Amino acid sequence: MGVPLRQQIAVGKYLLTQKLKGNKKYPLVLMLEPLFRCNLACAGCGKIEYPDDILNKRLSVKECLDAVDECDAPMVSIPGGEPLIHKEMPEIVKGIIERKKFVYLCTNALLLKKRINDYTPSPYLTFSIHLDGNKERHDTSVCQEGVFDIAVDAIKLALSKGFRVTVNCTLFQGETPEEVAEFLDYAMELGVEGITIAPGFSYEHAPQQDVFISGRETKELFRGIFGLGKKRKRNWRLNHSSLYLDYLAGNQAYDCTPWGNPTRNVFGWQKPCYLLSDEGYTDSFQALLEETPWEKYGTAKNPKCANCMAHCGYEATAVEDTLQHPLKALWATIRGPKTTGDMVPEKVPTETAGNNLKDIPIKIES
Repeated sequence: MGVPLRQQIAVGKYLLTQKLKGNKKYPLVLMLEPLFRCNLACAGCGKIEYPDDILNKRLSVKECLDAVDECDAPMVSIPGGEPLIHKEMPEIVKGIIERKKFVYLCTNALLLKKRINDYTPSPYLTFSIHLDGNKERHDTSVCQEGVFDIAVDAIKLALSKGFRVTVNCTLFQGETPEEVAEFLDYAMELGVEGITIAPGFSYEHAPQQDVFISGRETKELFRGIFGLGKKRKRNWRLNHSSLYLDYLAGNQAYDCTPWGNPTRNVFGWQKPCYLLSDEGYTDSFQALLEETPWEKYGTAKNPKCANCMAHCGYEATAVEDTLQHPLKALWATIRGPKTTGDMVPEKVPTETAGNNLKDIPIKIES
C-alpha cells in the first residue's frame, strides 16, 4: 500500500472513533469539487458538458473550508474540472492542511509547472496526477496529443521539490493486462508514492459512451493485471485497501457505500455520490445523510449503477469490511487478489425493475 504510516494512523484513529461512537454512516473522503471547468475534453468525462454559466461557477474559499469542517472526513480529494484553474486553490489547500486533513489535489498537470510554487510541500498535501496508462493510451483518453509528456515532466518536477505525488489511473475499453502492467511498472520507476486505479464510470453525459468497461470485463481485466504482477513479482504501490483490490478481481460481493465519499460542488451536496449528477442536491452534509434514499442506489439496486466498481463507492465498503474482518483483510494483503477460480455471483437489476435481482455466477478459467 502506497500510504505513509502517519496517514494510516490518523485514518485508523478516525475509523476507531466512529466505531466507538456507534456511527453507521460516516464519511471517509470528502470529494470537494470547487469547479467543473477544465482545460481538457476527455472522452469519458461527464463534467464538461455543462453550459458556460455553470462551468464559470466557483466555490469560494469559505464555502470549501466550511464543507471540510461540516463533513469532517480525514481526507479531502479535490477533483474537477481542473482544480489548478481555480485562482484561490492555494488558499483552499492551505486551509485544509491547517485543519490537518490529508488533501489529494487531483490535476491533469497541464498547469502544474506554472503553479507549483504556489504550494509548499507538506505530509498533508499530495498531487494526484491523472495518467490513464502509457503515452498513446493516455493521450487518446484525454483526446489531446502531448499531455502524457507534460504530466510526466510535472511528476518529476513535483518529486524534485519534495511533494508527495500519486498517479490516478482510470481504465477504459480496450485495455489489456499486459499494457496496464507495463504502465504500473513505469509509474513505479517514476518514483510516485502510489497509484489509484479503477474502471471508468459510464457517465450518462460523457461525450463517448463506447469507452467504458462492463462488470465482468472489468473483473477479468483486473485478474489478468494482478496475475501478471504475481508472476513478475512486482511490488506495485496501489493506494487501495487489499479487500478493494480483491473486489476488483471478482472475489468480494460488496454493496456500495456512497456516503463514504460525499461530494460538495457548485450545486451543493450531491445525491447520492460523486458519479450520479442528476439525483438532486441538499444544502448541508447532515441533510445529505438524512434525505438521500440510500436504499435506491448501488449495483444491485439501480440500473444507473449497474457497472460501477469505482473506488469512491466501494473503497469505503472494503474499509468497513476490513474493520469487521481484519484477519480476512490480512490474508488478502499477504496473498494478494485471487486471480483464478470462480468469481462471486453478481446481483444486477433486471431490465424491468430496479429492485428485482437476479444472480449471475461468473467463472474464469485458471
